Amino acid sequence: MAPEEREETSSLLQSFERRFLAARALRSFPWQSLEEKLRHSGSELLLDILQKTVKHPLCVKHPPSVKYARCFLSELIRKPSGDSVTLSESTAIISHGTTGLVTWSAALYLAEWALENTAAFTHRTVLELGSGAGLTGLVICKTCRPRAYIFSDCHSHVLEQLRGNILLNGFLLEPDATAPAQHAEHNAHNSESPVVTVEQLDWDAVTAPQLAALQPDILLAADVLYCPEVILSLVRVLQRLSACRKDEQSLDAYIAFTIRNPETCRLFTTELGRAGISWEAVPHHSQKLFPYEEHSEMAILKLML
Repeated sequence: MAPEEREETSSLLQSFERRFLAARALRSFPWQSLEEKLRHSGSELLLDILQKTVKHPLCVKHPPSVKYARCFLSELIRKPSGDSVTLSESTAIISHGTTGLVTWSAALYLAEWALENTAAFTHRTVLELGSGAGLTGLVICKTCRPRAYIFSDCHSHVLEQLRGNILLNGFLLEPDATAPAQHAEHNAHNSESPVVTVEQLDWDAVTAPQLAALQPDILLAADVLYCPEVILSLVRVLQRLSACRKDEQSLDAYIAFTIRNPETCRLFTTELGRAGISWEAVPHHSQKLFPYEEHSEMAILKLML
């Protein structure tokens, strides 16, 4: 890098740092200068900006509001690719009798892992259980090039908000996840955009044939291990999915969760053992991109169905 270019980059980083630490309005940031720089720079510049803003030692010690940090990251992510994820969420942790109207930390953690492991999803059909507000799936749809993505949940208010968030992010919703001819037509006209569907799946009522009809290549779930009853229901669903694939290649499932109660986590792994489902812990990924509790212990288990 030439001395003049190095000085310009240093000035740009300093400008972002000062504005972020002062919590200035996002419109005051030098976004246009950043876009011009990005045309000739790699992703290293974005990583440098992260170090000067959300990862700045002062922000680690005294974090800005989650809303401000999320809005900043959304704007920053949009610059190199034109993509950002926009969500409508509830301001209450529990609303309409469900916790599925907000984004939980494990969904952010799983999205980060997906961004570092895009090949796991490219040209594959993904089924997500308990999609909630939809952040993880939307990140994967925008960055990992899946062939199809099936969001699912069971609560009517969650499904309504989820469909709205999918449309808000520019995806068309297909009416049925089990119509391969229609999906082939979609892919022929729009090879870069995945087929996106939303399914209402009640874990206690869904049957093996219903799950088999979805034909997933990979399964995801985030923050669904919060009570024994839900864990038992989840393991039963996993058993049904496993039974569907006796004559096919094994299905990889990735379950992300926050370790709030070690007993709950032990119950999950114990029940997996009883169901004959093998698992292994996924190594922690390197980049923390989203704002969530620094001291929260999170994990991802890879299951082989």
